[in-house]
Amino acid sequence: MIQGVKVKKLKIIPDDRGRLMEILRVSETQVQPQQVYLTTAKKGVVKDKENFHMHKKQTDYFCCILGLIRLVLVDARSSSATKGEINEFNIGEGNFCLVTIPNNVLHAFKSLKAESIVINCIDCEYDKKNPDEFRIKNEYYNWDKLCPRK
Repeated sequence: MIQGVKVKKLKIIPDDRGRLMEILRVSETQVQPQQVYLTTAKKGVVKDKENFHMHKKQTDYFCCILGLIRLVLVDARSSSATKGEINEFNIGEGNFCLVTIPNNVLHAFKSLKAESIVINCIDCEYDKKNPDEFRIKNEYYNWDKLCPRK
């Protein structure tokens, strides 16, 4: 596992009215989210197919709440003990998880089932004038075959 990445298996609590799923507890992350947003991807769509992206300051707390996605992380940090490692996670229906993505770790995802809905809790507010978002050419992953490039 890439250094600093955490995966928390989420539990669904059903009752006769529906379901409840707790996603994030500040006491477990040691970080207070500054912004929460939702993003979607239609089946087969890759968010950041040509270019992975990363943040120099921001930590992401990523959860697919509807559908199923393949989340791919790449450790391109020069000083990391896990430099060059690639992690792949299928998260969403059937495997609800909260994935912590540390800053400077490249990430992208593909929707595998229907229109997938992802909630991301971040520890820095998005700044339109000075965005903490950097794109790196995808030389790491083959999205058509769902496997690392060799």
